[in-house]
This record gives sequence, C-alpha cells and structure tokens, in this order.
Amino acid sequence: MYEGQSFSRRYTDYCEQNKRRRRRMRRLVLAAFLVVCVAALALVLSDRILPIEVWATPEKDIKEIQEIDFGAIQIEEPEPEEEEPIEVQKSTPVIFIDAGHGGNDGGCVEDGVIEKDINLTIARLVRDKLKELGYQVVMSRSVDRYVAKEDRVRKANEIQADIYVSIHQNSSDQRSVNGMEVWYDGTDAQRDSRRLALLVSQQTARSTKAVERMVRGDADFHVTGSTQMPACLIETGFLSNREERTKLASADYQEQIASGIVQGIEYYFHPKTMYLTFDDGPSEENTERVLDILKKRNIKATFFLVGENVERHPEIVRRIVREGHTIGIHCYNHDYKALYQSAETYVEDFEHARRVVYETCGVEAQMFRFPGGSINNYNQQVYAEIIKEMTARGYIYYDWNASLEDAAVSVDPQALLENGVQTTKGRKKVILLAHDVVYDTGTILEDLLDRFPEYEMHPLSEEVEPIQF
Repeated sequence: MYEGQSFSRRYTDYCEQNKRRRRRMRRLVLAAFLVVCVAALALVLSDRILPIEVWATPEKDIKEIQEIDFGAIQIEEPEPEEEEPIEVQKSTPVIFIDAGHGGNDGGCVEDGVIEKDINLTIARLVRDKLKELGYQVVMSRSVDRYVAKEDRVRKANEIQADIYVSIHQNSSDQRSVNGMEVWYDGTDAQRDSRRLALLVSQQTARSTKAVERMVRGDADFHVTGSTQMPACLIETGFLSNREERTKLASADYQEQIASGIVQGIEYYFHPKTMYLTFDDGPSEENTERVLDILKKRNIKATFFLVGENVERHPEIVRRIVREGHTIGIHCYNHDYKALYQSAETYVEDFEHARRVVYETCGVEAQMFRFPGGSINNYNQQVYAEIIKEMTARGYIYYDWNASLEDAAVSVDPQALLENGVQTTKGRKKVILLAHDVVYDTGTILEDLLDRFPEYEMHPLSEEVEPIQF
C-alpha cells in the first residue's frame, strides 16, 4: 500500500508555499518603499533642521555644537526687513558687512542669547552709520535667514567690494575668558587686511573699553581667505562670559561696538597723517635696522643728519636717499654749547653739515631741525636771531608734536613705545620725533608702527607746513 502523501496533497502544499513566498515578497517590497520614503523626507527636511555651527576658533570646543529648536525659544524679533537690492557705484567705497550665521544656524548660544541675533543687530547699526557717512553698504543678510559662507564671499567678490567685515561672537569653556578678537588672513600680503583688522580692533576697543585680546593673522575662515578684497572677522565678545554676555545683549553696548567698527573703517579710507622723523644719524648698526623695517613696511621717513656721522657712514646716507626717504640737516657737531654761542656759530655749523650732505649724496637740503628743538635751554638768547637768519636764507625748520623721548638715558623699550602712542594725543597731523642712533628705537619700531594703523606715513618735504614751537 502506498504510504506517502497523495499528489493532491502535495500540490496543495506547494500552492500554500507559493502564497507564503509571495506575501513575504510583498512585505519586503513595502518595507523597502517605506525606507526610501523616510530617506527622501529626511533629505527634504535637512535644510530646515540643521545643527548650530560655531566658528572653530582655538577657544571654541566641539562640545559647543548643539541642536536647538529655535521655534521653541521666544525672542523679541525686530521688524522684518526686505533684502536690499545690490546697486553699487564705484565712485564711493563699497563696504560689505557680513552678519555671521542666521536662520537655523544660530552660532553660539548661551542662556537664551543667540549669536546670530546680536550679529545682525550690530551689522544693521554699522550699516546705518556708514550710510550716514556717505559709504555704500552691502550686507550678506539684512534679515534672519541662512546664507552659506560661499554665497557671502561670492556676492562680495561679484560686486567688487572695497573691504569685507564679518561680525561674530565668541565662546569658551573657560567662563572667565572675555574680550575681543579680530582675525585676518596673514598669508596674503597683497591685500591690506592686516591694517583693516588693526583698525577695527583698535577703534572698537576704544569705544567699548573691552579687553583687546589679540589681532590674529592665522585666520582659517572662508570669508577671510577667499575674499578678493581686504577682509577681517571681529568677534566682539564672549557669550560664555556672563558679564560680557549681558553687555553684548544691551542696546547701548551694541551701539558702542558699531561706532568702533565704523570709526575703524573711516580711518581705513580717510587716515590721519604722520611724519616719522629720525635725528642724530646715521649709525652703522641702528640706522640700517630702521631702514630695513621701513623698507619692509613700504614707509618713507625723514632723517635729520649729523654731518660728522655722514662722513663716517656715507653709504648709509646714500641708501637713505636711494630708498626714497627725505633728508634734513640737524647739525655738523652735536655740541650744544659751541653750536648756540651765537647766530653766526649756528649758521656756520649748519652750512658745514649741508655741504657734507651734498657732497655725499647730492641732496641740497632745505629742511633742518634745531638740536634740542627751536627753543631750548641752550639757545634762549639766540634762537630768534637764528630763526630770522635761516628763514632769510630760504631754509625751513621743523619741530615735533609727538616723541618717543628716546634721547633720555636708560629708558625701558616699553616706555618708549607708550611715549610714542600717548604723545600723539589722537592729532590729525603728527610729526613724531625718534632717534635712529638709539638701539631700543629699532627694537620697538615695528610694534610702534602697529600701534598707528589710523595714520598714513609720509616723509617731510618743503611743501609740508611745519610744526614749530
């Protein structure tokens, strides 16, 4: 007797297996379809649900990156503005103001204070103040929206803006850290970004009294490295510092920040004037150092020479002339008592020095500076007669209204630096006295020049109206 399953039974089992396989296939297809739908939905929403990115400065840690539901944070928003159309005319400077972050990219967030909002408020204030001064201003964003950094840079480059200033806030794990930092790309010497950064830092620190932490040339930001114009990025303070955060959120402090940034920009385009002058040289060791620094900075100065030193170092004098500096006469022999015995002794010494200079480098100097200044303790009885005689001969004397006071004995280099800064007193026109025979003057010269970004350096000439005591 046949004990296996009947054919009909086997056929029925076979059909049931096929049905189960088809059901499994349908479930697999449906599951795959759902996965694709979820992925597509995530891609669509990814532009709306973004993590906050924080500028990667050395003091910002990856732990600061947060995911925040901005819709859940109640903030008093300003009236919405329409984005401004871009119409620029190159007859006046075009300033590109970049309010960092925006939209779903909030930047640093501390205790409900969001960086993007402070950036935008300050940027609007800067815009309005610059427009009042007659500048053309273009903003990366004038409303709360996300703009990719590449689009910000492309926009600035396309309109050929004259400068680019990006406004940000800072944060640190060390809650006590405070102050302002300004960044620029120091690898590009063709753009004048360093001077722009120095000015923005200097003037903002003055207007806010904030700690001026540093001006850094190692910026690795797209907005400072890919722009074609001078560019800097200012972080006006630390949101992580409670006291500074309170200031940064206040309207008065934001106004001070904006005023400082604007003044820095104003000095960038309309600098004051400084005439850098050096007395008593040339010196083989020190004058060469001074000349090297001036050459590197492309700055021209004026050297009031001592005839005896010209005879000792004629090649240095010729270098001074060759590199575009101007020459005046100081004296032949720096002996005050002999020099100021009478008007005749002074004129005789002067003409001797003038002949030596002419024979050495071919310059017929018309400018001169009295040793000790036009009025000093040694020439009280004769200075008026000397001035009358020298003026009749067509010579022009130049005193000064700022000084390193480096002729004094044993002055600390830092003191020389502070003397130079403090004695300028913010004047629009400065003739600064220094001595190229003093070693420490050459030591602090680069730092000194960095302290005067608001000044444009020029050499004296007979056309410059003199400053006289």
